Amino acid sequence: MAPAPNPGPSATVAAAGLGSVGIWRLLAVAAPHLAALAIMLQTETDFGSRTGFLLSWGILNFFWIALLRRPALSGALSLTLVVVLILLSRLKHDIVQMTANFVDLMVIDRDTAAFLFTIFPNLRWSVIGAAFVIIPLMYALWWLDPFRIRRLPALACKLACVAALVGYAFAWPDEAWRGYYDDGYLSKFSRSGVTAVSDFINYGFMESDAVATERLKVPLVDSCHPAGRRPNIIMIHDESSFDIRQADGVKVPAGYGGHFKSFDGKERKFLAESNGGPSWFTEYNVLAGLSSRSFGRFSYFVTRIASGRVERGLPLALRRCGYETISLYPAFGAFMAARNFQTTTGIQHFYDAHDLGAKDVEPDSFFYDNALKLMSQEAPATPLFMFVYLAANHFPWETRFRPDLMPFWRKPGNEPVVDEYLRRQAMSADDYGAFIAGLKKKFPAQPFLIVRYGDHQPEFSPHILDPGLDEAGVGKKLENYDPRYYATYYAIDAINFEPVKSPAVMDTIDGPYLPLVIQEAAGIPLDPSFEEQKQIMLRCKGLFYACKDGAEARRFNRLLIDAGLVHGL
Repeated sequence: MAPAPNPGPSATVAAAGLGSVGIWRLLAVAAPHLAALAIMLQTETDFGSRTGFLLSWGILNFFWIALLRRPALSGALSLTLVVVLILLSRLKHDIVQMTANFVDLMVIDRDTAAFLFTIFPNLRWSVIGAAFVIIPLMYALWWLDPFRIRRLPALACKLACVAALVGYAFAWPDEAWRGYYDDGYLSKFSRSGVTAVSDFINYGFMESDAVATERLKVPLVDSCHPAGRRPNIIMIHDESSFDIRQADGVKVPAGYGGHFKSFDGKERKFLAESNGGPSWFTEYNVLAGLSSRSFGRFSYFVTRIASGRVERGLPLALRRCGYETISLYPAFGAFMAARNFQTTTGIQHFYDAHDLGAKDVEPDSFFYDNALKLMSQEAPATPLFMFVYLAANHFPWETRFRPDLMPFWRKPGNEPVVDEYLRRQAMSADDYGAFIAGLKKKFPAQPFLIVRYGDHQPEFSPHILDPGLDEAGVGKKLENYDPRYYATYYAIDAINFEPVKSPAVMDTIDGPYLPLVIQEAAGIPLDPSFEEQKQIMLRCKGLFYACKDGAEARRFNRLLIDAGLVHGL
């Protein structure tokens, strides 16, 4: 920064008395700290979080003071960063129901910026306008600041605050479930920085054994020779769907439950790794065939971290067997790096909301119609894998989605959010029935294997499953992966095709096994990595990460790393 025209009184003059400094210059020093105190009282809810806020505020201030020596400018810069963090944290919570985390900085990428500028097209000009206001203001504070503080004491104070924050974060670690609360923005961000850096130093982004005695063979591209005709495979992401009859006392409409049954009349359970919101956890499960839980505290960012690093999954396995791979995605492709992640796992043609012409949250029929249209454009002789990602049953359920649809729907008589949820499930079932009819009409001679799954339970499910529990009790059950909170469904249907019987098609499976189930049901020969995973599945009776406290998953991750299918983690 260029030297100011009038650097103000020296430290000796300032020490002579505050009266000679002037009220405006004193206010320039005090105002950022008073504003920060008001923000702390407004956003931090208890003694622990306020302690974290104060230590974080000290770290920021003493950092800038050690760099600039001017407390007024340092306080203003610190306040600016805190305000920006809070605004971004609230924005993130509005979009994905979770506040900002230090890992957001560790895995920041072009997709994140692209997504923000896509959903807020005027954001670029807002940033430029803010810069034009802030830069002159900072220069004025540089000129007005009457004090000069030595760098060495400031650095010592900063290190003391860092040490106190580290000790505090380890002594009272912030529970992961608190990230879903819309408060405590700065304290949670700072404490997550301590735990995230510690976890990264200990095991990197993904847990794996240090060494493995076995080795996986890397499959050859042309080594897949399935017996018989290969079916087209359609995998359907049924947003927030589960059999709500798991909760006592919920009234359901007549005929409810048929949507969860497979071609053989069985209803099977799918154990997801998220509850209430982050669909991308399950997206990682069903495409990569791996567990998001292996990423520990980094699991929330799993698709962003896995992009370009986890080159293993269902689409790649099917491409090895001659399949064309397509994905229909209901949001912008930059969201949670979905486009990059899915192409890494083998998706060749990725169509996001913009490509499909989605105007807002669209009913399931919109994506099914696009799926039929895209399938009609493919060569009939080439088998097709299509991933159809639905979104109509996404929260919030406090408002009626597309009132023009199902106008004769009658409420069963539950609380409003449950009745709206059931209405959307009925819409999904009707749209799926129409899609099956469309497949039979447009492709009367082609074989199809269709696999549907619920990606997670809705956010209100814990409160109807255990209505007597408070938020802390629900949080503990979520943290301990109570199966009742994570069980949805998976169903297998077929057209002009008889699904192959396999011991892998179990009544209850963990999410990462779905790619294996699909290949087995389709009669696709397994590559060495999926063959090894099948043995784990049979040993562990459908469990993956939870088997042997994660030992099987860590060993398998090491095998994939040694085979070059996972790298950079």
